[in-house]
Amino acid sequence: MSDDAGGNGGGGWLGRLKSGLSRSSEKITGSITGLFTKRKLDAAALQDLEDALIAGDLGVATATRLAGSLSDQRFDQEITPDEVRALLADDITKILEPVARPLDIDVNRKPFVILVCGVNGSGKTTTIGKLAGQFRDQGKSVIIAAADTFRAAAVEQLQVWGERAGAEVISGQPGADAAGLAFGALEKARAGGADILMIDTAGRLQNRKDLMAELEKIVRVIAKLDDSAPHATLLVMDATIGQNAHSQVETFKQMINVSGLVMTKLDGSAKGGVVVALAEKFGLPVHAVGVGEGIDDLRPFEARAFARSLMGLDA
Repeated sequence: MSDDAGGNGGGGWLGRLKSGLSRSSEKITGSITGLFTKRKLDAAALQDLEDALIAGDLGVATATRLAGSLSDQRFDQEITPDEVRALLADDITKILEPVARPLDIDVNRKPFVILVCGVNGSGKTTTIGKLAGQFRDQGKSVIIAAADTFRAAAVEQLQVWGERAGAEVISGQPGADAAGLAFGALEKARAGGADILMIDTAGRLQNRKDLMAELEKIVRVIAKLDDSAPHATLLVMDATIGQNAHSQVETFKQMINVSGLVMTKLDGSAKGGVVVALAEKFGLPVHAVGVGEGIDDLRPFEARAFARSLMGLDA
């Protein structure tokens, strides 16, 4: 990450991450402070800690693992809330490190095709715009296919982001065939030598069978031009949904080969702990996290910085 990631000050990225996760960390660390003021780490304290971690959206499996690790290190000893937070941050870092993987663009795949999925309202369109801007800053040419053709607002929003990011947006008539639009966009990207093609998709889970058919058709049709595409399939998720994120991952994994996650709206959520639960359960790469509306508020996911911010510690 570049130097402008900043130190721990409010203006830098790490400061924004910590403040963005403040609601999540207060929910968890408030309980820890209450539990471990002048108290030994006995069986009752461990059970209370486990309950607090589950309430903080870290999930049962993760909470059990973290409490067990703490027990192995400090059982029946006096322990301060600060020590608990630091030890938990270290263990959460270990859970997150295997999934903290940036989105790598293979320059030998041209265009590198990124299919972007997620339910409506997840921050999918905004994420596409932010990523497009970041790719352009790296000197890459980007085309965006607005294949969520039933939502005029999504197409308009993409066009605004496209202008801001300097990326061409290809759209069709409202209700046009999404797969046909994606195919045309890939043809254009290939002909123009674009580095990256990003394809927005619909997110209407209430019409799950229709959505699955549409996603499968997009994949099938673009494979006619490039049998290795899509090269990445991102699932964008809103962190405020908490434990519902598990069922979203399951649903989209059944529909399509999800290759990585992007978590948005962490700054509006007290449920940021779900990122740890998802890492433990699914092991899917978490490519980026978002803590605001600005183009620079979506950054590569860093395990230690996230874990320490979640525990209210300086990253």
